[in-house]
Amino acid sequence: MKLALHTQILIGLILGLLCGLIINVTDIEYGALGDFLGRLNEFVGDLFIRALRFVAIPVVVFSLIFGAGGLGGAGKLGRIGLKTFLLYLATTAIAISIGLLLANVIQPGSETFVSQELRDSLAAAGADRADTKIEKAVAPDVWSTLLNIVPKNPFKAFAEGNMLQIVFFSLIVGLGLNLIPRDLAQPVLKISEAVTEVMVKLIQLLMRLAPIAVFALIAKVAAALGLDVIGGLLVYTLVVISGLLLMTFVVYPLFLILLGPGKQAVFSFYKSIFPAQLLAFSSSSSAATMPVTMECMEKNMKARPDVVSFVVPLGATVNMDGTALYQGVAVIFIAQLFGIPLDVGDQLTIILTATLASIGTAGVPGVGLIMLVIVLESVGMGDVIRGGIAIILGVDRILDMCRTVCNVTGDCMVTSVISHSETGRELLTHEDATV
Repeated sequence: MKLALHTQILIGLILGLLCGLIINVTDIEYGALGDFLGRLNEFVGDLFIRALRFVAIPVVVFSLIFGAGGLGGAGKLGRIGLKTFLLYLATTAIAISIGLLLANVIQPGSETFVSQELRDSLAAAGADRADTKIEKAVAPDVWSTLLNIVPKNPFKAFAEGNMLQIVFFSLIVGLGLNLIPRDLAQPVLKISEAVTEVMVKLIQLLMRLAPIAVFALIAKVAAALGLDVIGGLLVYTLVVISGLLLMTFVVYPLFLILLGPGKQAVFSFYKSIFPAQLLAFSSSSSAATMPVTMECMEKNMKARPDVVSFVVPLGATVNMDGTALYQGVAVIFIAQLFGIPLDVGDQLTIILTATLASIGTAGVPGVGLIMLVIVLESVGMGDVIRGGIAIILGVDRILDMCRTVCNVTGDCMVTSVISHSETGRELLTHEDATV
């Protein structure tokens, strides 16, 4: 009996995790053959991610042009866009609030959980890497953020992979198609539809290699993890993961039940998006996962193709619920470590700044730390940025993997809600969902 794709991916993930942990624990020198196998493993994982990114931009451009151009008018496009943006803002604010609440109640940065000796040793170990992250951080400005949505040169945006500008360009072209006679717009829509289908077929071919690629990606991460560091920051790690689980399995189902297809679709929702969640965990990149996310929502969950083409690419660019929650916990954790009090005003500032910083942030590994620098600056914690970032660097990768799953699940939830609101019909029941 042939195993389902998500089962194959899960097996690859578990085997990769075990293999990586064995390498991490044994710490044995394997010689030339071991070096070759290590490089080969890294090559396979990186090649798979590069291939996904290769198809990501064509998928976004042509699916958005086809989706926006086929919506039937600027009014409908504006309505869907407004609902999508408001939902993404709402879930991001909820995520940060959950993170702040958990961190304030549990206090993972207190001396009960992190001794001063451990704090100092972790800060020293990660100081150099922290400096690199700090240098890349640029404080958000509302007007600049909005202005940067519009590309000066769309071809430069394509070359640099600036997804927010690419989304804007594609939406504008789609809007323009609604404003010209249908007989003139039809050839462009046909080409966009055809290219989208080609990209979908390429994604399906790539996904056959996903179990091997997931093994390679996870083995690399697990081999590099410092288990002693994870033990020292165990409570902090558990607080972040607990918050992400609340978002993924409590908050999102509530949205599906109250605003979407209802409680009968919750099971099919998670079953349908499971391959995307596994890939998000392995790659730590919502942008790289985006083609698979779109495939899961359209083929498995039967969401409307025009809504999927609009909502998922936008979500991969502006929706960072998991990252926002992580920032809420991390800021409070660092403040507790260094004995810095944060009042209600400071914590409201954290919510506002983290929400703004998440808009237009690239959905790639490690970007959460750069956003964290911005948030720390906003509440006057500039003096402890270097030490604070250095301390949490050791567990950032595993938390990055977890928060990417939350980000991708949030994209899928909003897609389901918008699709339901636009059709007025239920999506699949659990008996109909196929993966």
